[in-house]
Parts: sequence; structure tokens; C-alpha cells
Amino acid sequence: MSFARTFTAAALFAASAGAALAQDAPATVVDVAVGSPDHTTLVQAVTAAGLAETLQGAGPFTVFAPTNAAFAALPAGALDDLLKPENKEQLVGVLGCHVVEAKAMAADVTKMIADGNGSAEITTLGNCRLTATSMDGKVMIGGAGGTPVTVTAADLEAGNGVVHVIDGVLLPAS
Repeated sequence: MSFARTFTAAALFAASAGAALAQDAPATVVDVAVGSPDHTTLVQAVTAAGLAETLQGAGPFTVFAPTNAAFAALPAGALDDLLKPENKEQLVGVLGCHVVEAKAMAADVTKMIADGNGSAEITTLGNCRLTATSMDGKVMIGGAGGTPVTVTAADLEAGNGVVHVIDGVLLPAS
């Protein structure tokens, strides 16, 4: 199964919502997240970190967007701590691991993995070094700060980039 075929029913709904937004005005990666009921925690975190304006900019951006369930799976109290105003810098660091300053569609990522003999290194805006691999037909994104996460929906296109849904939170190296 290719990266582009990892869509779920929820992702198709979100993609439709994003396409509808794009018809009215160029949607941003933030608009895609706001339009998804599975990304309310991400939107809350982006707002708390003061990154909404940046991600509504020209881009291009690729956002690996953790679901609400992904944030809920963090250790008890971790999300609450990150959302405290005094921890804004740490929150920005975590969110920075999820944004790449380029538009990388599923086909682009798949090609990078193939060209890299099974893995591709990705550097994020937060200067996190991620590794993209493919296992059992699914794209996995891993970083120094934790276990690789799975891309569960791909190519949710926006006017300033693309969103790929992931099932975990990518953490910066300690």
C-alpha cells in the first residue's frame, strides 16, 4: 500500500472540508486542522504557542498533525504542562517537530524513502531530525525523542501546504 492510500473515512471527510474551504478562499494548514474534529487539541496547542499566524502565512508547509488521541496518549499531565504559559517555549519546540518548510505530498515522501534505500531524513522548522520509513505499506515518521508514529491520512491539501495526519506526537530530542 502506498503512502497516498492510507486515507481513512475521517480523513476523506476532512479533505472534503478542506476542499470546500479552498473553493471559497485559499485554505491554510491551520484551516485544515480547524476543520477537523480530530485535531482540536492540536489547534489549541498551536494557538497557545502563538504559531497560528505563522502557519497561516505563505508557506509552503508540510504539517504532520497529531490527532486528539495522539495527544491523549502522552504521559499523564504532560499536555497540561505544555499548555501552561510558562512552558510556551517547550510547546513551540514540540510543535516545531511537526512542521517542515516545504510542501511534501505523499508521492514526494514515498520517492524520498525509495531514493534513500528505505529511509529519508527530514529536518523540521523546529530543527528536529525525523526519519521517514515504510513498513507494511504504511509510512512511519520517527524522531530522536520517541517511538515512530504512523501516517494515518495523507495529502490534506491547503493553499499554503499539506497536512498529513499521524497517530502520535513527535517529541524533540531531550
